[in-house]
Amino acid sequence: MLQKIDERHHPVLMVLHQEMSTPGRVGHHLLSRGIGIDVRRPALGDPLPDTLARHSGVVVFGGPMSANDDSEFIKREIDWLSVPLKEEKPFLGICLGAQMMARQLGAPVFFHPKGMAEIGYYPLRTTQAAHAVTETWPSHVYQWHREGFELPKGAVLLAEGDIFQVQAYRYGPAAYGIQFHPEVTHAMMCRWTTRGHARMETPGAKPRAEHFSDRPVYDPAVRSWLGAFLDHWIEPALAAAT
Repeated sequence: MLQKIDERHHPVLMVLHQEMSTPGRVGHHLLSRGIGIDVRRPALGDPLPDTLARHSGVVVFGGPMSANDDSEFIKREIDWLSVPLKEEKPFLGICLGAQMMARQLGAPVFFHPKGMAEIGYYPLRTTQAAHAVTETWPSHVYQWHREGFELPKGAVLLAEGDIFQVQAYRYGPAAYGIQFHPEVTHAMMCRWTTRGHARMETPGAKPRAEHFSDRPVYDPAVRSWLGAFLDHWIEPALAAAT
């Protein structure tokens, strides 16, 4: 069934980094609320807007590239993040997107000193500040990364992990970065663990079977949290438009 879009609200900009990437559950949830999405892939030549005046917010997703890459589109995208930050529009960076925002804010992005990765489900510890965003957070979250970042100056730490400390943070009134992947559907997990099978040989990574045995244990809480988080995140923009 096609979801009816509420024409009172501008769409949310979705920045993806590969041809076959999708917004996953983030896109599904926003569409279920009648909020349109505008998908752009700057790595494939799509332009990013000079202003977000015609968007309710922006989500920058992950990808296999690094925020430290010399690729021209990576540099342009990091520079462009000044737009949502300056305009204080709802911004969500997921994995690479969170690392790009950290770079934009002057914080370093780096590999683990012992070459460790987080690939699979890992524990999440929240700070007191996290509960002003959503009342409950998941105990474990799905990860797929080999790099982390320092907490940017002026940012508020929301959640921590064991291998990479900074897992979620807020900057200003409306910008959030999360290192984990709540957007991943079962189909996406199947695709990632098949095409990225070699990554599971990295120190610290979980074997493929464990991804799928952990999913029914931890995913219901992740899914519930994502819906509550997105509603909290986008509500100010929707309220301003009505």
